[in-house]
Amino acid sequence: MSTPTDRTSRRRDRRKAEMIQAALALLSAHGYHGMRFEDVAERADIAKASLYYYFPSKDQLVAEALAKLTDDVVGRLSTALEPLNGAPATARFRVLVDTQLDILTVDYPEVGAIFSFPAPWPAEHATAIKAMRRTHDTIFRDVVDAGVASGEFTTADPAVALHCLHGMLNHASLWLDPTSDADRRQRDAVVDAALRLFV
Repeated sequence: MSTPTDRTSRRRDRRKAEMIQAALALLSAHGYHGMRFEDVAERADIAKASLYYYFPSKDQLVAEALAKLTDDVVGRLSTALEPLNGAPATARFRVLVDTQLDILTVDYPEVGAIFSFPAPWPAEHATAIKAMRRTHDTIFRDVVDAGVASGEFTTADPAVALHCLHGMLNHASLWLDPTSDADRRQRDAVVDAALRLFV
């Protein structure tokens, strides 16, 4: 049976998640300097004082929001790969690209705006974002390296191909429509085009 303390804790976690989601939406739309505590509180439908209770500073809120976003994205990609342990690199690559498109168009459209496009960030967040990008990129790089080692991938410069891949995926997410019946065919075409960067 659930105790009052358990319910309170779950309610607190839900409220904190709502605040983080509001912060991510505002960071995506307005950048770090355009995100104001008042707007986060308004979007999350809470008092500004409550926001300060959870996050004593804007930088703490931003740091937690970026870390949560990174953890969720990396977790989704890692989970998508789990059933394919030992599968050919081509199959793992296809699943990674398809999952990344799903993340960019359905789950976290903020990813492209926050992580992919240049924006002025304070030094502490800029450094953290670079580390988060590297963590994300390692998942793709490991699959590509395995494909090169097995001879499945023949690209002359995997690093350049990976940069092209991420640019391609971020821009594809701007025009792919996850609510369209034709979206699955379009996504498959993007996955095929992405694979051609490496084979």
